[in-house]
Amino acid sequence: MFIGWEGVGLCSYLLIGFWFERDSAANAGKKAFIVNRIGDAGFVLAIMLIFFTFGSVDFYEVMRAIAAQYASPEIGWGVLSIAGILLFVGATGKSAQIPLYVWLPDAMEGPTPVSALIHAATMVTAGVYMVARSAVLYQHAPAALGVVAVVGVATAIFAASIGLFQNDIKKVLAYSTVSQLGYMFLGLGVGAFAAAIFHLMTHAFFKACLFLGSGSVIHTMEHAEHASGGHRDYTEMQDMRNMGGLLRHMPKTGWTFIIATTALAGIPLTAGFFSKDEILWSATHGGNVTILWIIGVLAAGMTAFYMTRQVILTFFGEFRGGEKMKSHLHESASTMTLPLVVLAIGAILAGYVGLPFGYSLIGPFLEPAINAGMAVEHEAHHAPVALELGFMAVSVTIAFVSIFLAYRMYWNKPDGDKVVQAGWPGIYRTLYNKYFVDEIYGATIVSGTLNGAKGLHAFDAEVVDGVVNGAAKATLGVGDMSDLADGSLVDGAVNAVWKVLASASAAFRRLQTGVLQNYALMMLVGVGALVGFFYFYLWT
Repeated sequence: MFIGWEGVGLCSYLLIGFWFERDSAANAGKKAFIVNRIGDAGFVLAIMLIFFTFGSVDFYEVMRAIAAQYASPEIGWGVLSIAGILLFVGATGKSAQIPLYVWLPDAMEGPTPVSALIHAATMVTAGVYMVARSAVLYQHAPAALGVVAVVGVATAIFAASIGLFQNDIKKVLAYSTVSQLGYMFLGLGVGAFAAAIFHLMTHAFFKACLFLGSGSVIHTMEHAEHASGGHRDYTEMQDMRNMGGLLRHMPKTGWTFIIATTALAGIPLTAGFFSKDEILWSATHGGNVTILWIIGVLAAGMTAFYMTRQVILTFFGEFRGGEKMKSHLHESASTMTLPLVVLAIGAILAGYVGLPFGYSLIGPFLEPAINAGMAVEHEAHHAPVALELGFMAVSVTIAFVSIFLAYRMYWNKPDGDKVVQAGWPGIYRTLYNKYFVDEIYGATIVSGTLNGAKGLHAFDAEVVDGVVNGAAKATLGVGDMSDLADGSLVDGAVNAVWKVLASASAAFRRLQTGVLQNYALMMLVGVGALVGFFYFYLWT
C-alpha cells in the first residue's frame, strides 16, 4: 500500500505542475510534495512500529494478532495508540486534514480533470481507506480514535467556513473537498467505518461531477475570452464574479452541476444525503446530542450555503464578463458533458446502497475487510426510528435554511458579500484570507526553514569551509617549510659532502700519474716513513 501511496503522490506532484511555465503551478507542486513527505514520515514510522511489534505488515495478520493479544481496548497511550496516531499522521498529509491541508487548495493549479480524479475522488481519500482498513487497530486504541474524530470534525467546519466567501470556482470546491474529507474522518473517529467509506464513494460521484462541471465552465470562459479578443489571464476566467447567467448558455453543464450541488448539500434522496446523514447519526452515539454532532451539522449548513452561492454566482443572473464575451458563450462538447450526465446520475442513485434504518447494503459488504475477516457480534439494540428521523430533520432543516439564506443574499445581487463585509469586516477578512494560515506558515515554518538553511549555508561556507581551507593553507605552509628545509639543509648537507669529496678526490687524483717511477718513489717514501716512525717510537 505504501508503494502505491507514494506512486500516486508522485503523479499528483507532476500533474499539479503540469502547466510548468506558471510559477504558481510549479510552487504548488513543490508544496504538495513537501507537505505530503511530512505525513509520509509518520506513515513509515507506523509501518516500522507495527512490524517491530507484530512481525508482519499484512493487514489481516496484524489485525488478527491485535484481536488475539488484546482482549479489551487499550487504556491510555500504548503501542496501538502510538501506531494509530502515526498512521493518522500519514492520512493527515494525504487526505488534507489540519494542519497539513494547505497543499490541496493550491493543487487546483493542475488541469481540472486531475482535480476531479486525483484531488477529489481517489488519491485524497487514500488516508480514509487506510484508517478504515486498520479499523481493528483503532477499535483497540480509543485514544487514537478520539484524535481522528476531533481532527476530522475540526477540519470539516474549518474548511467549510473558508469556502463561504472564496471567488475562484475551483478553490471553493477544493475547500469543500477538505471539509468532506473531514466528515469522513469524523465517521471513522466515532467508529462508523462503513459509513465513512460510504461517504467516500458517494462523494466521488458528486465532487467529480462538480470539478468537471467547473472545468466545462472554465473551458467556455477561456474560449469566449479568446474569441472576443480579450487577454485576461486564467485566474480571472475562474473568478465567479466574472460569470453569471451561464445556465442559459450551458444547460447540460448547469443542470448537472446543480444536481451534484444538491447531493453535496445533503438534500434528501440524493447520494450525499444518505452518506452524510449516516455519519452525523453515528456522531450522536445512539441518539445523544454531542459536540461532534453539533459541529458536523453546522459544517453541513455552511456547505449548503457556499454551494448555493456558487451556483447562483455562476449560472444565474446576468453575465458579468462583458458583452463581447457573451456572444461567444456556448455549451461544451459532448465529450465533456456526457461524463457530467453519468456522474450526476451517480450523485443521485449511488446513495441507495446505504439506506438508513438497517437497510444498508454497503455495511455488510465492507464488514469482512473492515474486521479483517473476523466474526463480530452485533448488539441487537437499535435506536427508535423516530429519534433518528428527528436528528435527520434537524440537519436537513439547517441545510434548507442555509440555502434560503444564500438565495436571499446573492439572487440578483452578485455583490452580496458586501453585506457581510460591511457588517462583520473582521470575520469576512479572516474567512476571505483563509484564516491567514498560509501567511502564518510562511512567516514561521517556511521562513524559519529558509533562514535556517541560509544560516547552515553560511556556517558551512564560513566555518566548515574555513576550517577545511585553513587546514589546506596550513598544509601548504608546512609543505613550503619542508621544501625549504629539504632544499637548504638536507640537500645542502648532501651537496657539501659531495663537494668535499669531489675536492678531495680531485687533489688525490693528482697522485695517480700512471708513471711507475713515481709509484716506486711513493712506496720508498712510505717505507721510509714507517721505518722512521717505528725507530723513533721504539727509541723513545
